[in-house]
This record gives sequence, structure tokens and C-alpha cells, in this order.
Amino acid sequence: MKAISRRDWYVALLALVGAGKTTTTQTGPKLKPDESRKTTLSDSKIWSPDRLPARINANGGKSWNILHGVLATGEAIAVHESLQPAGLAPNPAHSIQHSELIVVQQGTLLFEYDGRSETVSEGGVIFVALGTRHAARNVGDGPAKYLVVAIGGDAR
Repeated sequence: MKAISRRDWYVALLALVGAGKTTTTQTGPKLKPDESRKTTLSDSKIWSPDRLPARINANGGKSWNILHGVLATGEAIAVHESLQPAGLAPNPAHSIQHSELIVVQQGTLLFEYDGRSETVSEGGVIFVALGTRHAARNVGDGPAKYLVVAIGGDAR
């Protein structure tokens, strides 16, 4: 069986969300937060993170909001990409009221959750269950880049 590359994972996740034509007149980062939460994603479309504006986080890392809306089947979904340079403090531990898939695209993360910690490297996938208090910290020598897919709950 052929190994799946990071690019293949990324393309598969974007295809999975079925993003596309919306009920609002704009898509992507130009939507106001209250409008994006009402967006129904019903047709296929591609978003390129390299064309989205970066947000600088409190810890100096960067993130790119890729999409935010509701699938035609009713599930709320939000996708963002994050980059943590080596040596920066992670964002504080937090609890979520949705489910998340985190795909590590580059580097190594220490995933801390429920009193445990595990190291996840490039190509690894983390599942974060509803209500889990967690943090992800770059423990590698270079940058850590990862894609977060939030599904259901407060992702709406």
C-alpha cells in the first residue's frame, strides 16, 4: 500500500469538508464572524492557505483561518492552519466544546491532555474529544505546522 503524503492528507481533508458555494455573498476570511457561522458549505471549492491573511497569536505563532461554516448535512466545521516556531511558549491549555482532528504537517508536537502527554511528528494525526482540556507545544528544533479541523459543537 502506498504511503499517504502530507499533501495528500491536506487535500483529502479539504475534500472531506465539501467546502464551496455559500448562502452569503463572500467566502473565506472576508466574512464577519457572525456571518461565517451562518455559512452553508454546499459545493466543492478549494482554499489556499498561502492566499489567506495570517493572524499573529499571543505567543508569536501564526494561524490562518481557512473556512468556517455548516455542512449541507448539518455539522458545523471550522478549519485553520497553525505555525509554531521553535522555542515559543505554546498557547495556554484550553477545553473545547467540539471534536478536533489535528494533522501534523511539519515538525514535532507534544500533545498534553487529561494529565498525559504524547509526542506526535510529521504525518501524525491527533483526535481531540469533546470537552478535552489540551495544549500542543512545539518540541522540535524547527517550526511545527499543523492543520486543525473542528467539527460540531461550538464550531458553529
